[in-house]
Amino acid sequence: MDQNPYRRKPSPISTTTTGGSNPLPTSELLPMKFLSFGTLKLTRTFTTCLILFSVLLAFSMIFHHHPSDPNRVMGFAEARVLDGRDYSNVTTTNDSNDSDRLLGGLLATGFDEATCLSRYQSSLYRKPSPYKPSPYLLSKLRSYETLHKRCGPGTEPYKKALTQLDQDHIDNNGECKYVVWVSFSGLGNRILSLASVFLYALLTDRVLLVDRGKDMEDLFCEPFPDMSWLLPLDFPLMSQFDGLNQDSSRCYGHMLKNHVVDNDKTLSHLYLHLVHDYGDHDKMFFCQGDQTFIGKVPWLVVKTDNYFVPSLWLIPGFDEELDKLFPQKETVFHHLGRYLFHPTNQVWGLVTRYYEAYLSQADEKIGIQVRVFDVGAGPFQHVMDQISSCTRKEKLLPEVDTVIERSHRLKTPRKHKAVLVTSLNSGYSENLKSMYWEYPTLTGEIIGVHQPSQEGYQQTEKKMHNGKALAEMYLLSMTDSLVTSAWSTFGYVAQGLGGLKPWILYKPENRTAPDPACGRAMSMEPCFHAPPFYDCKARTGIDTGKLVPHVRHCEDMSWGLKLV
Repeated sequence: MDQNPYRRKPSPISTTTTGGSNPLPTSELLPMKFLSFGTLKLTRTFTTCLILFSVLLAFSMIFHHHPSDPNRVMGFAEARVLDGRDYSNVTTTNDSNDSDRLLGGLLATGFDEATCLSRYQSSLYRKPSPYKPSPYLLSKLRSYETLHKRCGPGTEPYKKALTQLDQDHIDNNGECKYVVWVSFSGLGNRILSLASVFLYALLTDRVLLVDRGKDMEDLFCEPFPDMSWLLPLDFPLMSQFDGLNQDSSRCYGHMLKNHVVDNDKTLSHLYLHLVHDYGDHDKMFFCQGDQTFIGKVPWLVVKTDNYFVPSLWLIPGFDEELDKLFPQKETVFHHLGRYLFHPTNQVWGLVTRYYEAYLSQADEKIGIQVRVFDVGAGPFQHVMDQISSCTRKEKLLPEVDTVIERSHRLKTPRKHKAVLVTSLNSGYSENLKSMYWEYPTLTGEIIGVHQPSQEGYQQTEKKMHNGKALAEMYLLSMTDSLVTSAWSTFGYVAQGLGGLKPWILYKPENRTAPDPACGRAMSMEPCFHAPPFYDCKARTGIDTGKLVPHVRHCEDMSWGLKLV
């Protein structure tokens, strides 16, 4: 017999009672008939709604996790808690950050926020910076934005300036002068060198134009309102960029060396070779007298992989202006980096999804940036020993308790620390992760270790590699305490963006962990790895790290210079 009431045929209504007694009046049967029919209809309606709701719920779950999400980048550790297109429920580090979305006035208003989410959302993921930009710097940036809009690509002044490139010498300068930054070297070097060239543009009232290389427009948003900073692809000298070197005919150092600089004539363009391998004549760029000649040239093309800001402070013509721009000397890259470098939406999605999934709920966030220059396959035990020694000695991470029974006696609330490790090799984070999984900590703290990617080796020209590298720099800048590796521009960028004075892991020698393992940085400024050691007035060698109190030798590179 079919037990389904929806398939069962309705039986005739009997006019007698179940006991076969007297028949019921028709007036009493009618209410019973309608009551039975209403109950049956209500049951059918309820069941149908329940089925429809289940189907809709299933469809919503399927399409919510559709694998064609345009913000997903394969290869980065999965972190899909936050859709890159919706930040309405983002976890902030401090509610007061909402009022600092312009970073103390560094950022201009008027941008389309949807085209570059990171510009105004980065403040949600960091504590408010204790370093405030000077009113003079803010005024200078607004003036530069006006200049860039007036003289940028496609404008009449730009078109007129282009015509000068057809000439060897010019009789008079046009309305605008330019400095072109050539995309060169690894991502960390590019970020630091571009910030340096932009500061030089501010000091000399030039318009900065950026060679997009293979991936600049895929990594960074436009920083200036209403006008692109990207060099047009039809720029007449672009085909020469790859071949520019110390022997190029328009290289300033080459011209000085061969005594072909004529101070009575103004060149239409000049190439400045400021790469780490530059020679003594190239380094004359940092002399005031040479800046007088260079300053007349309307087009400067610069190739550099250095953060040369410290040596700009040693040029008498620039030092007073720099003092007004940056009363706090160690804040140059902190301010310029946050002003210039805003990750594109694709890269920003990597940052925010990972942050929300692994870092946002931690009581404290520790960043460890590992860069190993030793040849051979890692991980290396001496590097792991150095990381452990540094983090324990500086009380960044707790020691583990091998007598596990003692951990049960801890009654206090447990603090959660999230450790973010960035390295080309996964071995260092796996070692830390295993240690804190297998043993409890002496302090009772809970330690979570996370590493977004492990690329194996540096792949400078790959877009995906550089996108993940930029995301990791930003994630490191969002930590509370930071450990970086000596000589690494990757770490310099992270500490500058985050306003952090890191503990620097000293460079090991002979595959032996140094003692001490690390030391605290004097400032958050990057190190200039290849500074000049030349007294322009005396025309002799000099220790440029001892000329002024705010330019000193770096902690991680004894011959380098940094601002403090």
